[in-house]
Amino acid sequence: MADEKKQKAQQGGGKQQGQGKPQGKKAKPEEVEAAGEASGKPARPKANNRSTARLRDRYYKEVLPALMKELGIENTMAAPKLEKIIVNMGVGEATQNAKLIDPAAIEVGQITGQKPVVTKARKSIAAFKVREGMPIGVMVTLRGDRMYEFFDRLVNVALPRVRDFRGVPTKSFDGRGNYTLGVRDQLIFPEIDYAKVEKLKGMNITIVTTAGTDDQARALLKHMGMPFRQ
Repeated sequence: MADEKKQKAQQGGGKQQGQGKPQGKKAKPEEVEAAGEASGKPARPKANNRSTARLRDRYYKEVLPALMKELGIENTMAAPKLEKIIVNMGVGEATQNAKLIDPAAIEVGQITGQKPVVTKARKSIAAFKVREGMPIGVMVTLRGDRMYEFFDRLVNVALPRVRDFRGVPTKSFDGRGNYTLGVRDQLIFPEIDYAKVEKLKGMNITIVTTAGTDDQARALLKHMGMPFRQ
């Protein structure tokens, strides 16, 4: 009996050493992301939008050389570029009903793709029934890829949908290379569902650039596709 057990043990050990453990197939990226979502873990970030890459590549390949030649700049680091875009939606009725802030925040989030911040009154104004710290609007600050993507949609999709659009004003600069554009309603953005809008809300879009003068900023935005009024 002892000899039989010893012989079986030797056969089993040889089998393990010769064959080894079978290797399974590698999981596909889609299966890994699905498993991560099912387990509650954050999924891997998706690739950047084509429109974002297109606008960024266009700046470095076309806009930057044209600006340097037009403005007489030799150093690429001194050429003006987009720094950030601020989208601000004021909700005056929120002084009477604070719940009106929620729909505005949802709409700005749909337009920009980023969760907005609630803006509050800095001081009390009795004439407008505003108290210090009262929510009066929402705002978003866009940088990087989301900034380029939003600018691309604003110029090529949203503004052409404005009724009787003849271009944006050329004098809405602040003297330091920043441009502010007023939008009367949010329906010009295709992300907003017309059936779910209870009231039209306007917004201010401020484009902050690294330009030192308004002329440089105007040249930058013109080359980037901003349809200025002739």
